[in-house]
Amino acid sequence: MLVDKKKMIEAHTRDLVLTNDQLEKVSSLLLHEFNCGLAKETHPLSTVKMFPTYVRDVPNGSEQGKFLALDLGGTNFRVLLIDLDGDKFQMENIIYPIPQRIMLGTGEELFNHIADCLANFMEKNGMTDKKLPLGFTFSFPCKQEGLTKARLVTWTKGFKCAGVEGKDVVQLLREAVLRKKINIDVVAVVNDTTGTLMSCAHKNSECRIGVIVGTGTNACYMEKLENVELWDDDQEDPKQVIINTEWGAFGDNRCLDFLRTRYDREIDENSLNAGKQLFEKMISGMYMGELVRRVLVHLVEEGLLFGGKCSEKLKGPYAFKTKYVSMIER
Repeated sequence: MLVDKKKMIEAHTRDLVLTNDQLEKVSSLLLHEFNCGLAKETHPLSTVKMFPTYVRDVPNGSEQGKFLALDLGGTNFRVLLIDLDGDKFQMENIIYPIPQRIMLGTGEELFNHIADCLANFMEKNGMTDKKLPLGFTFSFPCKQEGLTKARLVTWTKGFKCAGVEGKDVVQLLREAVLRKKINIDVVAVVNDTTGTLMSCAHKNSECRIGVIVGTGTNACYMEKLENVELWDDDQEDPKQVIINTEWGAFGDNRCLDFLRTRYDREIDENSLNAGKQLFEKMISGMYMGELVRRVLVHLVEEGLLFGGKCSEKLKGPYAFKTKYVSMIER
């Protein structure tokens, strides 16, 4: 009987394990989507947007000075003070939570909250009378128009702040900072993948790819300028630029439907942005616990797990946290 149940459970979850042929097909599809995003003719309809970041090179190890950084990309965000001296650095940071009411409120409320936390950090570190350059890591799909200009394309990862999509997030941050009378100079806005690449390249100058699999998922890499048909800057050298792929939206054109399970479809249908960021919803931390919960509930309903009995708590959406998956794996 136990052997039969095990076989039935394996049959129910078989679609979650990919074959080599399926993985090769995904790889081929992703490369095709990359090329569509890079080409001027196909970019408007491409789901993988391949945005140029205007970051042209990696650190060379000679960088010096004190810098502030804001890292916004999930339910928490970090404020950092980094003291660089070549390949040596010191770092102070504080993690601040973002309440759900702010994640679902207005853009002004969100950026006011960020500015309040920034003021708190500067006061704690005795920097209220100093003006430091600040790098803003904003980990949502943005169309960059320069190093200090990035328009939000769409919210992801549970955010839905009104009045931000289509707006320049650097300008919104600057306005909030002015309202709070904080003395900072925003010198760059980057995606977290770009920040990851630059950080790793500071330690290893050969690094040319940054990948994030966290709350969400994304990747960036250094591309030859000749392949970037959207490039609109007069400066031709160096002949390269980091591309923010925004691969979380891979599959939004239904090209991954052959892989998606009933659980993937249920998660998408019950999300804030149904039909979008389908690849992200299949693999990233924000959805992994919920994916497991739905599998568990389905197996209970089929009488294959827990003697066919399920707690009311487990039936609640997102009740099973992704961290539980990590704990069980460990």
